[in-house]
Amino acid sequence: MPPRWPRKPDRKDPAYRKLDDRMNFAVHVAVYAAINSGLWFVHNFKHTTWSWLTWVSCVWLAILLLHLIYLTAIADYSVETNG
Repeated sequence: MPPRWPRKPDRKDPAYRKLDDRMNFAVHVAVYAAINSGLWFVHNFKHTTWSWLTWVSCVWLAILLLHLIYLTAIADYSVETNG
């Protein structure tokens, strides 16, 4: 069941931005897991020699970790003032 938002969604709302960013991160993790596991399955099943696969997996994982660090330590969800 998708999350429900009690009021009209607005990117200026700090709570909505935080939830939206975290759901976006969850989608990125799911895409990484699906594609990466599929590539490794084919690599192991067909006994291919994809030397680039380790690098792609590691770089993509590093990007995901940077995304997580941004969300947890850097992102500022305080109320914006226009004045």
